[in-house]
Amino acid sequence: MKYRILGQTGIEVSEVGYGAWGIGRTGWLGADDAESLRALRRAMELGVNFIDTALAYGDGHSEKLVGRAIREARGGTRVATKIPPKNREWPAKSGVPADEVFPAKWVVECTEKSLDNLGLETIDLQQFHAWSDEWTDQGDWAEAISELRDQGKIRYFGVSVNDHQPANALSLVKSGIVDSAQVIYNIFDQSPEDELFPAAQNEHVGVIARVPYDEGGLTGKVNPLTTFPEGDFRNSYFREDRKQQVWQRVQALTKDLGIPTERLPEVALRFCLSHPAVSTVIPGVRTLGYVDSNVKAAELGPLSPSELEILRRHRWPRNFYS
Repeated sequence: MKYRILGQTGIEVSEVGYGAWGIGRTGWLGADDAESLRALRRAMELGVNFIDTALAYGDGHSEKLVGRAIREARGGTRVATKIPPKNREWPAKSGVPADEVFPAKWVVECTEKSLDNLGLETIDLQQFHAWSDEWTDQGDWAEAISELRDQGKIRYFGVSVNDHQPANALSLVKSGIVDSAQVIYNIFDQSPEDELFPAAQNEHVGVIARVPYDEGGLTGKVNPLTTFPEGDFRNSYFREDRKQQVWQRVQALTKDLGIPTERLPEVALRFCLSHPAVSTVIPGVRTLGYVDSNVKAAELGPLSPSELEILRRHRWPRNFYS
């Protein structure tokens, strides 16, 4: 495993981290706690030292599993979690004041809950699970973050940027308040490269790349005949003719690169790691088998300039979350 520095925090994080939404057993269905723990343990054995979870993932269920695995490993793993918006609105909407979404009391209350779920004394990276740049100079949330830092309950602070809205964190990144920005970045959605990545590099803010597989679309396993369990959020994400659209895009992409579809997950991770602004990429993992393949992809290093040039042609602006 290779490591990078998370912005100006000074902490080393594994190039490939662990996205723990799926093990919370909400949204993504089919997770098994015993298998989730095996996957977490295997990831840490292979050098994965950055795990990203959230209080909203199974109402703390993911945090409890992550905390258990980290405590068993006895140190060395960095944990990032997230505070849900008090109004429970994802993505953040413009015109809503910060005090309705992240009031100081809520920030402290949720952090205490997460610490209890994790069974840890300190959260390495506490994040807001939604963000609007309107809030940069609003409300009392920054006071709560400062207080939690002074108390040693959190080390660093970041935000999870709204889906497909990377420019909606530019003011915060330039403010000097934030240590990291978590953003959707993959072969299809390359938009963070336009403004967010240059700003993050200039301000020495860490970048956490999420959804590298486009919720499964960039694994090559979503085709027009693919089905998902009832209640799984992917039924909405890939509704109507979207599976057909994704499949056609994937076929064109792999043909352009001259690779079999089976290599697409590896290429998808390496694409994210090819940009110097990215500190770590956090593919979602629910089963043991994907841990080894994710780590092996990172070991291959960045893609070549010619491969990246090809992938630039496959940028695909759209929002399947809407």
